[in-house]
Amino acid sequence: MNPYQQGQSGYPQQQYMHNIGFGNSAPQSFGNPMPMPGLPTMGYPQAQPGYPGAYPQASSGYPQPSGYPQPKSEYPAQPNSGYPQPSGYPQVKSEYPAQPSSGYPSQPYPTNQAHPNSAQSYPSQYPSAQPGYPQASAGYPQANQGYGQQNQYQGYPPSQPNVQSQVYRGSSASVPSTPKSKPTVVPVNPFDPREDAAVLRKAMKGFGTDEKAIIQVLTRRSNEQRLRIAFEFKTLYGKDLVSDLKSETSGKFEDLLVALMTPLPQFYAKELHDATAGIGTDEDVLIEVMCTMSNHEIQVIKQAYTAMYGTFLEDDLRGDTSGNFKRLMTSLVVGNRAEDYHVDQEKAREDARSLLQAGELRLGTDESVFNAVLCSRSFPQLAAIFQEYHYLTGHDIDDAIKAEFSGDIEKAMRAIVKVVRNKPLFFAERLHKSMKGLGTNDRQLIRIMVTRCEVDLGDISDMFQSKYGESLQSWIEGDCSGHYKKCLLGLLGLY
Repeated sequence: MNPYQQGQSGYPQQQYMHNIGFGNSAPQSFGNPMPMPGLPTMGYPQAQPGYPGAYPQASSGYPQPSGYPQPKSEYPAQPNSGYPQPSGYPQVKSEYPAQPSSGYPSQPYPTNQAHPNSAQSYPSQYPSAQPGYPQASAGYPQANQGYGQQNQYQGYPPSQPNVQSQVYRGSSASVPSTPKSKPTVVPVNPFDPREDAAVLRKAMKGFGTDEKAIIQVLTRRSNEQRLRIAFEFKTLYGKDLVSDLKSETSGKFEDLLVALMTPLPQFYAKELHDATAGIGTDEDVLIEVMCTMSNHEIQVIKQAYTAMYGTFLEDDLRGDTSGNFKRLMTSLVVGNRAEDYHVDQEKAREDARSLLQAGELRLGTDESVFNAVLCSRSFPQLAAIFQEYHYLTGHDIDDAIKAEFSGDIEKAMRAIVKVVRNKPLFFAERLHKSMKGLGTNDRQLIRIMVTRCEVDLGDISDMFQSKYGESLQSWIEGDCSGHYKKCLLGLLGLY
């Protein structure tokens, strides 16, 4: 279903939340928790009550400013409760004559003693009015600014309470392997969606199409901004931007433009659906998506999947896979991996010994132990486990997995190991695989370029160069052609 057709004839009306998606380390359209004015309410599924950690701002610990819209209507019916009236605090001088009438500048007494129930009902009723509570107003920006330019390894805290993310930010210097990522597409500022909509309208109006103008607008805007442009396009001209792009373009160039115009949670959901629908299963897609996503991203994708197809992602994955690979996919789709940044070395040694005893030290393999460790431990903890395993055995965990497993389960477990150690290198290898040999796996190439350009495509390009001795740009130029090639180079920031 085209996300812009919801609610029209033949398409059910889906209920979405404004701009709710992945953590801020992921692309803007996945992570800005606050809705932008005028953004279409599409593509971001309603949070389900079963996933309390899905949206970071819900557990940030600071009541949202919009959470008390009617303070006067909610509490004035309690004249005997001891709360001062918001108009002037008439009791301040009589109860505490030594205090000035301007508020509580020095807080010589705890407020919850003067008003016994205030800790329960009025935790921060007037945070901005009191100079004595600077931390309350300083805390709000953390909900949507705390994870600004961190890489995907740092994309886990949004699904955790803000207390944990504050602790991590305070000790980030001691956490290894967390360099800043290098996106190649960043939100343009200043941004005028109506002007961009007019440029696109002019590029497609009349005879012929100005593909260069289309590429320059769409590859230099974030996914969120492209959705804004589509919203303004429909407002100004009464036409659907995606439909117009489809009618004016064709082939792989059309596929790439449609992918750019799709909200990222829905894009991932469609890729997973197409990988499991019909005869056969594209296990590579399942591995690439499920082994690289954070808990919060998995929850949002699951909600988008159910909204689009009316079935549960877990049911479709279980119905289309089998054996140990099925159990691994089921564990991953639950989205319950530990995501704290504390590394317990003693626990890492225990897990390393457990993996050794479940694999190399016994006849056969106890797959459940590998499944439990790889699907439930945090990525920093897994890195410590792999290191301990190397100390115990003298060889790498990757070699042990190759020796103990085969087929899809081997590929999936090795993918988790690669993602833990170097996620950009993992995607660089996927890009190389999509273009090497005869022909091109265009779907995989488009998926990685579109989904990683706002996260770490710059890092992926660097890893590609260092591993294969040739630039990603040169491979794209040699393997693709026409406007399709130019649009891919535009996502690399090279057109």
